[in-house]
Amino acid sequence: MKTPHLKITTHRMRLLGVCTAVAALSACGVLQPKSSTPPSYYALEYARPSAPTTTPRAPLANAPTLIISPVRAASGFDSQRIIYVREPHKLEYFSHSEWIDAPARMLGPLMVASIEQTGAFRAVVMTPASAGGDLRLDTEIVRLQHDFQTKPSTVQFTLRAYLVDEKTRKVVAWRTFDNQAAASSDDPRAGVVAANRAVQSVLEELSQFLIQRAQ
Repeated sequence: MKTPHLKITTHRMRLLGVCTAVAALSACGVLQPKSSTPPSYYALEYARPSAPTTTPRAPLANAPTLIISPVRAASGFDSQRIIYVREPHKLEYFSHSEWIDAPARMLGPLMVASIEQTGAFRAVVMTPASAGGDLRLDTEIVRLQHDFQTKPSTVQFTLRAYLVDEKTRKVVAWRTFDNQAAASSDDPRAGVVAANRAVQSVLEELSQFLIQRAQ
C-alpha cells in the first residue's frame, strides 16, 4: 500500500509535468510568426486611346529623337506604398495594398508607349541608353494620392515635365499637368482604377504638349 505522502508527491509531479507542457506550447506560440493578411499588389497600365485622332502614324524622316530620363518622384511618393489623405498635409498608407513597383518606375514605359503613338518623334528612347537624341524629357511625380476629404473620394495625379534641348542643354518648355479622377468607392482597388484614369489623362495631355513642341 502506498503511503499518503507518496500519493501527494506523485500528484504534484503530474501537475508539474502538465504545467511544463503548457508552458512549452505557450513559448512555441510566441516564437512562431503571427499570421497576417498578404498584401494586394496593383499596377499602373497604359490604355491605348480609342479616339480616331490618336491613331498611330509613321514619324517624319526629319522628326527629332526624344530621350526620356528616369521619372523622379517627390518625397513621400517614391515608394511602392499607396498613399491616401484624410486631412490636409498628412500622408497615410494602406496596410495591405501596395503598388507592384514604385509609380515613378512604372510610369516611364507608359510614357514611352503614349508618346510613340503620336508619331511626332523619329524614336522615343528610355535612358540609360547608348542612343543620342535631339530632345530630352525630364519628369517628376509631384503627387499621386487618394483623397478622402471629398465626396466621392478622388485620386489626384500631378506631373511636372521639362523638355530640354540636348545640344544646348537649355529648357525648351515646361509644364505641370494635374488631373483628378473620382473613385467609385472608398477602398484601395477603386482608388487604383481612378489612378489609372488620371494617369491616362495626363499622358494624353503630355503627348499633345510634346507634339506642339516637336513641330
